Amino acid sequence: MKKKKKKKKRRRRRNWPKRIGFDAFKLEFELGGAIWVHRHRIEARGVRKGAEVVHAVNPDVLVILSGLSFDKDLSFLLNRPMNLTFIGKLVFEVHWYGFSDGSAWKTGNPNLVCGQMVDQMMRKAGFVLDQGYPLFMSEFGVDLRGTNDNDNRYLNCFLGVAAELDLDWALWTLARSYYLREWVVGLEEFYGVFNWNWCEARNSSFLERISAIQSPFQGPAQQGAKQHKVIFHPLTGQCIHRKSLLEPLKLGPCTDSEAWSYNTQQKTLTIKGTYFCLQADGLNKTAKLGVICSDSTSK
Repeated sequence: MKKKKKKKKRRRRRNWPKRIGFDAFKLEFELGGAIWVHRHRIEARGVRKGAEVVHAVNPDVLVILSGLSFDKDLSFLLNRPMNLTFIGKLVFEVHWYGFSDGSAWKTGNPNLVCGQMVDQMMRKAGFVLDQGYPLFMSEFGVDLRGTNDNDNRYLNCFLGVAAELDLDWALWTLARSYYLREWVVGLEEFYGVFNWNWCEARNSSFLERISAIQSPFQGPAQQGAKQHKVIFHPLTGQCIHRKSLLEPLKLGPCTDSEAWSYNTQQKTLTIKGTYFCLQADGLNKTAKLGVICSDSTSK
């Protein structure tokens, strides 16, 4: 009897460029059931592997690395620096929305919540800036109808952080609606910049507010310019200007704002190179300039 020839199992050739997304998706689900002690180690290995794959496919592109928990957490890299075969093209990304923090913005003191959430974001993701890496806020957004108190309060905090850290960012989203989403045809996207007819902005004041952070506050575009501080007003996306010593301060483009300095001991804000300090007589009172900077109105 003739022996049947065993069919050789053909090993499927790995086509890495088409598998990157699948492998990342698979890794995420594998991590969901992993023991926490090993989770960070597994994720770090997967990130390194993925970064090298992207670099091998195209050595001329930036490699953007994401985190855990809907891209809010990069802390698995805190004590595990990325040892890769390439340098100078690694960028980390993070996502941050108002709903990422539950209803904290609506129920808590916005100033206190802002401090807490910024501290949390810096602990979980912002630390990469101290390690010398760029951090890309690759998703943020708000309900542009303007009726969501949680989002409105969060946005004030976000714009302040984005301006202070000079973050690059991407907004969710441009689209006004979807062909099909959640089994609804033409579902409207209230985070979308365009309204239903795709011809008008849903919220023009929002576009004015984010215009300030579309230009860099620091970085390569500002090389050669003297570094100075400005006072940014997130609610309008503008900066503080003075008209004269006797008149109230006003708001205007940040590109035309004067330089300010902060005295950490006296806790006063002064226009750099002058004796003029920022003063306010009380809550909801108009801010002004003064020269007596030792009393409570200047603190």
